[in-house]
Amino acid sequence: MRFAILALLFVFTAPALAQTTERAYGADPRQRLDFTPAERRGAALVLFVHGGAWSFGDKRAAAHMAAHFHAQGYAFASINYRLVPNATVEQQAEDVAAALASLARDAAALRVDARRMILIGHSAGAHLAALVGTDPRYLARHRLAVGTIDGVILLDGAGYDVPRQIADAGPLLRRMYVNAFGSDEPAQRRLSPVTHAAAPNAPSFMIIHSSRRADSTAQSRSFAQALTNGRSAVVVTPVDDSHSGIFRRFGQPGHRTTEEVDAFAQMVLAAAGP
Repeated sequence: MRFAILALLFVFTAPALAQTTERAYGADPRQRLDFTPAERRGAALVLFVHGGAWSFGDKRAAAHMAAHFHAQGYAFASINYRLVPNATVEQQAEDVAAALASLARDAAALRVDARRMILIGHSAGAHLAALVGTDPRYLARHRLAVGTIDGVILLDGAGYDVPRQIADAGPLLRRMYVNAFGSDEPAQRRLSPVTHAAAPNAPSFMIIHSSRRADSTAQSRSFAQALTNGRSAVVVTPVDDSHSGIFRRFGQPGHRTTEEVDAFAQMVLAAAGP
């Protein structure tokens, strides 16, 4: 699994857009992001969190997403974050919040509207985006409310309920999750977005999952129900696509995930105001 995802990162990484620049949001070499500005001032911001089993991956893999969202009129950022085993999953969520706070703080200089922001993640990045969108502690450290995020888009994640994921997984996936989250169940629950699904949360969630993956389907439905019980607005969309295809084909004509994401982004940003 690890090698397959690594191969995708190399094969499908597109050249960076000419106007994309790299920015630091912390002191660690991994705490950096690629930022692509919008053509116009006051655009909404989309922040992307890459996958990679919490232990590998790179922000440059999302260059095709940057091109798509730029064409849609958004500013776009893709972040690197500290990786397991040199960092904990909790520190990774802290990195996501720190990157978002850095962009919000510099919004005027970056010509973005800090009142209109969407957080999106794929695979392990979907877990981290869900955690930051539900557990207010991460953004609170930067004096931001979790409602700062207008919408959270989760692309074929799992691990929304870590203890359940570990219990249901086969040996290979179980080892991957234990390597990332450890074997202490209270810690696993603390890092499970489902634990924090009661309010306050980000106001709106879109959960896209591959209908070909039983674990993603089950975890997505369960997490969506918990969010609904917590009075967050949730859209759950199964797609007949592979885990990798949901990400690597993003932006291509006729790509179902792209169409659903675009419609959701327009809806939540329209609700956030001009």
